[in-house]
Amino acid sequence: MFPGVDANRNIRNIALTGFMGCGKTSVGRVVAKVAGFEFLDTDQFIEEHVGKSIPRIFEEHGEETFRRYEREVVVRLAERENAVIATGGGLLVDAENMDTMKQYAMVFCLWASPESIWRRVKDKSHRPLLQTENPKQRIIDLLEERKPAYGRSDMLINTEYRSARDVANLILGQFRQTTRKAK
Repeated sequence: MFPGVDANRNIRNIALTGFMGCGKTSVGRVVAKVAGFEFLDTDQFIEEHVGKSIPRIFEEHGEETFRRYEREVVVRLAERENAVIATGGGLLVDAENMDTMKQYAMVFCLWASPESIWRRVKDKSHRPLLQTENPKQRIIDLLEERKPAYGRSDMLINTEYRSARDVANLILGQFRQTTRKAK
């Protein structure tokens, strides 16, 4: 069994976590297409069910309400099978969310350096957590804060110098190997 994957888990999905700008959505779409799985983005799922954009949820209701919506999504997704789930960057920082998600999904954390992340997200205005005086420092601080949670993933993958297809192939290879051994 792959390190971090115990026999009591019923892995039937792939979950992608990691900081904003690390490629969860683009890699997730490739993984889903190649595997013939459904692709789900938790932020998009929340927006559709709440009827508001993520920035609007943050603005009108605050981060605490948004995190509650994330917890609800994690529980609802337990019913899914053959899905690639791209999580919001902070969703699996909540230990309870990580524990729940790991019951039904193999969790891959995509990561990159703060500099690469900044290059990828600096022109995006829809990132509520970066609406500060020094967004680059905010990236560094949040990465450090989230490091222990991201470290609980089943596998960490650097996306900095890999194409989405290369990352997808790594994920699918590991997922297939792990689920084959579990049978």
